[in-house]
Amino acid sequence: MAEDWCAIDFGTSNSAVALPGPAQAVVLVGLEDEQPTMPTAVFYRSDGPVHAAPACEYGRAALAAYVDGIEGRLMRSMKSILGSDLLNQHTEIGAGRSVPYTDVVEGYLRRLKSRAEGHRGAPLRRAVIGRPVHFVDDDPVRDAQAQAALEAAARRVGFEEVHFHYEPLAAALDHERTLADDQLVLVADIGGGTSDFSLIRLGPQRRARLARTEDILAHHGVHVAGTDFDRRLSLSALMPCLGYGSFGPARAGRVPREVPSKVYFDLATWHLINTVYGPARVAELRRMRSDYADLQLHTRLMTVLEHRLGHGLAAHAEHLKIAAASQGHARADLSAVEPDLAVTIDEAAAGRAIEADCTRIEQAALETARLGGIAPQAVQAVYLTGGSTGLAPLVQRILRHFPQALAVRGDPFASVARGLGEAARRRWAAGAA
Repeated sequence: MAEDWCAIDFGTSNSAVALPGPAQAVVLVGLEDEQPTMPTAVFYRSDGPVHAAPACEYGRAALAAYVDGIEGRLMRSMKSILGSDLLNQHTEIGAGRSVPYTDVVEGYLRRLKSRAEGHRGAPLRRAVIGRPVHFVDDDPVRDAQAQAALEAAARRVGFEEVHFHYEPLAAALDHERTLADDQLVLVADIGGGTSDFSLIRLGPQRRARLARTEDILAHHGVHVAGTDFDRRLSLSALMPCLGYGSFGPARAGRVPREVPSKVYFDLATWHLINTVYGPARVAELRRMRSDYADLQLHTRLMTVLEHRLGHGLAAHAEHLKIAAASQGHARADLSAVEPDLAVTIDEAAAGRAIEADCTRIEQAALETARLGGIAPQAVQAVYLTGGSTGLAPLVQRILRHFPQALAVRGDPFASVARGLGEAARRRWAAGAA
């Protein structure tokens, strides 16, 4: 059997790789310090020779370089670029240089492949790559373009054969290993970028089947998840400190106008933060000072732009989300923007901020059951995976619709990768070419 394959969980927030292991098992690669997951992050340094290719840091090293204040550009949520108009554009990295967004995705995949080959001790030429049910909601053309772009990047880094597998179905395969009896399971894979659901019959009598078409009753999902929660909390709690939702000065005969809001939406969206740092954009926003009645708000905004604090604010938003849900309240220290500036939020306020997104995710879960022709009461288990399933209020909202189901928690960061590895093993088992 040629074991020159791997399985890649290319996530919005974190990624993982599985390889063939002993006795028809799969193993996860230690991507960083033997950790099985690596943050989906790239940092382009701008302090090298102008005519040389920029040096890159990946994963935790990328985040550390940004926190340490090294000159350069941090890229996160690269998966969100797929299917967007950014895919065919460049992003500035400093020192007058830019790189295509496609190179960002390709470089990260190359890093994953290199780490996996180092672990395996041999080249890898085949890959199964996880994908959400929808890269792009309600747009099958752009969805297909997103998958094609990811496949093209995978082939450019050296994979000769590439297959895609739904991420929630992969999680189901990982869960199935533990089952002693057949179950009707709703898999809820809620990560950083998408919330995906699969309704599938699992069990020891079924796991040996290579074709699972008869067992899979429905797939559904929405392009809403953890980073969207962060964006909502950023807009509701952090961006007002910089002027979002504020008004300009009163002028004779005119009703005060709200200040332009696009910069705040960009600052609150991980994969768009870098777009606000261009010299022309910064100069344009600096000229808008007279549009603000409260000039202190404009001063704070310019501090964020000039010192490139956007990713730090995004990290604060993520902290607010987690702390408010787990502790009932949260505080973000914004002294980097202005001395003694801070924001506090309680669980109720955080819940209101993400209410619309949580409702969409709830409805997607119910729609999956409807598409499968199954009453919610018939679901026997809800298998939870993905980092955002750690948000207890969201999980409770989903579970209340499936009253007979046992809540089962998988590994939030590794179950999809292991399931993708199982899918790859089955695909290329028994000496398949």
